[in-house]
Amino acid sequence: MSSEKEETGNLLAGRACPAASRVENMDIRIYYEDTDCGGMVYYGNYLKYFERARTQYLEERGLSVAELMKEGTMFVVVHAEVDYRSPARYGDQLIVETVVSDMTAASFTFSHVIRERESRRVVVEGSARLAATDGNGKVKRLDKAMVAVLK
Repeated sequence: MSSEKEETGNLLAGRACPAASRVENMDIRIYYEDTDCGGMVYYGNYLKYFERARTQYLEERGLSVAELMKEGTMFVVVHAEVDYRSPARYGDQLIVETVVSDMTAASFTFSHVIRERESRRVVVEGSARLAATDGNGKVKRLDKAMVAVLK
């Protein structure tokens, strides 16, 4: 997997993105195991790709999910959306574009666009809102340092 950082504005057109947010790109290669009996990527796998991209986004900014968990901050998905635009198939090379598109005191939303690498064809668009919780599942405010890194 490779990573590229770019300023927002062109890759996630149509999505609300804070001016200071950066897009994080993550490569995905589609293997046979990713496909359904029709030879297309199984629809639920896109949520897995979103999850990987979110983790990479945080880690590229020095926010280790494992360390945050040890310190008592866990993130739970409270809302997810997926819009399927065109199929991806075995052997395709995809790129997942990820950006933080909204933030509140205790949650943030990642917006994702998955494209076929060569043609730039949009395969899937979606988002996930994550809430910060303590070890007992109680919602808590985001740490100020984390907010500063994500803005």
